[in-house]
Amino acid sequence: MTPQDLLQHSDTGELWPTGGVAAFADVPSAYRSALAVRALRIARGETPRGYKIGFTNRTIWPRYNVYAPIWGSMWDTTVSSCDGSGTLSLARLCQPRIEPEAVFGFRATPRAGASLDDLFDALDWVAPGFEVVQSHLPDWKFVAPQTVADGGLHARLLVGRRVPIATLAQNADQLHRALAGARVRLHKNGSLAEEGAGANVLGSPLHALLHFLAELHSCPGATDVVAGDIVTTGTWTDAWPVHPGQTWTARFDSVLPPLEVAFS
Repeated sequence: MTPQDLLQHSDTGELWPTGGVAAFADVPSAYRSALAVRALRIARGETPRGYKIGFTNRTIWPRYNVYAPIWGSMWDTTVSSCDGSGTLSLARLCQPRIEPEAVFGFRATPRAGASLDDLFDALDWVAPGFEVVQSHLPDWKFVAPQTVADGGLHARLLVGRRVPIATLAQNADQLHRALAGARVRLHKNGSLAEEGAGANVLGSPLHALLHFLAELHSCPGATDVVAGDIVTTGTWTDAWPVHPGQTWTARFDSVLPPLEVAFS
């Protein structure tokens, strides 16, 4: 599949053709295709808003047959914000699922080879987020290169109330511990669907973020994080199928405020 094919399927929500299942042999070639799609989106007027990290939750690796994190770009056309409750349309999405996550905002570009302390100094805020992910392969059956070429599975992101980093922690270790120790209860239409923890994502969302930066810097042609970018760090639970008419709520027991989304 060409980058133009990938973008078309992302726009329409249609499944990849049968030949797309075997279209990407390895992760490096998949990132080259993903970066080519990024260039096409910029050329048609979309603005990058940052990045998503996927498959940081090691508890679900065997379920999806993906055993390492991936990343993809996010856009002004796919990211929205609210103060605790928002709405998202599922139109033209392909087999959408919801993920409760911690989202970071950057005030500066971390240096190459950044430590956790360097990363902490570059952060501005953290917020709860609902990422809506999608797969253009039937029944969410894929291998890692296909998820990379499929935009990192990113479809939409709703960012909740932003909490300044300075109000949560004085250093990286404090922030790591606070997020690692936090838990979330994910509710569908008022009923508990699953509980999860910040520690599920590579030990904590802050560690997941540091891992992502190293991977980003090692990818030829990738664009660095800049001030104003946002990065969402991976689901604390499994990814749950969603449908129009549903309302989902993430209730965090500490650090992050609650977040609710209604789907149309």
